[in-house]
Amino acid sequence: LPQGATAARIDYGVAGWGGVCPPQGDKPHRYIFTVHALKDKLTVPPDATAALTGYMINGNSLGKASFSAKYGRAKAK
Repeated sequence: LPQGATAARIDYGVAGWGGVCPPQGDKPHRYIFTVHALKDKLTVPPDATAALTGYMINGNSLGKASFSAKYGRAKAK
């Protein structure tokens, strides 16, 4: 992360990025990525939940952009 940036706690209960990992052999899953332009630097504690962080982001957002991508994993041989 850039200097001064903070990784929020994700739904896995740890700070950082958990990545995508759909089950092998499933049809590709759709993932939506969203970035926000914020009015101010967020002041959330390091142990804040993903829900609280999302709430703070949405309340401080000037605008946002999203894109979706599909990803699947081939069945194991």
